Amino acid sequence: MGNRETRRVADENDVRRCIRRALDLYFRDLDGERPAPLHDMVIASVESTLLQYVLEKAEGNQSQAAEILGMNRNTLRKKLKFFGLI
Repeated sequence: MGNRETRRVADENDVRRCIRRALDLYFRDLDGERPAPLHDMVIASVESTLLQYVLEKAEGNQSQAAEILGMNRNTLRKKLKFFGLI
């Protein structure tokens, strides 16, 4: 495994650990309440954060952000509008 690939695998593990910690805190803080529809909540939180972060890294250039994300620019724009990021 090359350095870049090794780093990517390590980063994925860091992201997974971060998500796991956030879920642990979420369930701890429920204090007996029923959880929200968890899948939709987590996916929306991760996706909106990812889109905003990559757009910032691309200095607002949507074409570059779409390329980094591996999606079509029109798809990115649709998602940015959905999350109120543009």
